[in-house]
Amino acid sequence: MSLPIATALLVQCRPGFEKEAAAELDERAILASITGHAALQERDGYVMFQLDDPMPWSELQAALNWRELIFARQAWPVIGHIAELPERDRVTPIAEVLRAAGARVSSIMFEYPDTNEGKTRSGFCKRFAGPLEAGLGKAGLLRPTGRDPQLQLFFPDATQALIGLGHPKLTNPWPQGIARLRMPAEAPSRSTLKLAEALMCLLDDKERERWLRPQGKAVDLGAAPGGWSWQLAQRGLYVTAIDNGPMDKQLLAGGMVTHVRADGFTWRPPRPVDWLVCDMVEQPGRIATLMAEWSAAKRCRHAIFNLKLPMKRRYAALMQCQELIDRKLDGIPYVLRFKHLYHDREEVTAYLSRTDTR
Repeated sequence: MSLPIATALLVQCRPGFEKEAAAELDERAILASITGHAALQERDGYVMFQLDDPMPWSELQAALNWRELIFARQAWPVIGHIAELPERDRVTPIAEVLRAAGARVSSIMFEYPDTNEGKTRSGFCKRFAGPLEAGLGKAGLLRPTGRDPQLQLFFPDATQALIGLGHPKLTNPWPQGIARLRMPAEAPSRSTLKLAEALMCLLDDKERERWLRPQGKAVDLGAAPGGWSWQLAQRGLYVTAIDNGPMDKQLLAGGMVTHVRADGFTWRPPRPVDWLVCDMVEQPGRIATLMAEWSAAKRCRHAIFNLKLPMKRRYAALMQCQELIDRKLDGIPYVLRFKHLYHDREEVTAYLSRTDTR
């Protein structure tokens, strides 16, 4: 049985970042020897990369998957498009697309653009879930216990549906790529959610288990009032919080966080630490240089940091930061991952780790 064929890749992003997502897709496709072009409308919250030559869906997703794309909250291959959904029987045309593609699915994810207009389809998706599952199950196209891919449904407006397939390990488990994280009442600031999401998206399960061990040592540069320090302390790490500003008193009383009033750019630890985190508001090149210097000097094993990007040159500025890190770590084996997270705004979160010190 041949694999279902994809004609495009759907990428969801933060509204306003379509150009950056498209530029990255065009560049990554060239590197993967995939020909096509990215089509977008500004502030729609998604980009369509149209293939010149259709290809098996699994090959496309492996080449351009969500985890390796910076500006993508979600990414999956499109195998069908319904331009006019009927008002009454919406199940049949979706089943017909799957049947024509030779596809069976194990689950269904409903999605729509993360815009005010797109969110109006939330209620419809909830109501439609039951009838669609029943209809596809009756047609033999939905097998919850099988190893089939996930059915991805995206409603760009009230009348259209884009139909795709997704491998669970290569698609974001959260619909629209929106991390459903609760704001902890004890956390000093909402910025704690940025680090929580970063640890979930930039590290896999084995990496978190191996490198976020209790009793580890961490440094938080620009820590006040302590949102990122709180996140690390909750995982059992002892944190040195560097900031000339005041820290949350309740956080310090817990005994896991020590506050040092100092400049985050000049302070250095007396001995190497396991983790360095940084959410300082500064030029991205200056932050990238600082992180690379800590890593080059083996002052930390792992680092997570935010790069505040300029409005008009986001992608170019990010690539310049990558080049800065490349030069500083020339000849040193390392891993560098970038991700524009749901809880990020005009910034991208990065993970940097030397592979010879793990």
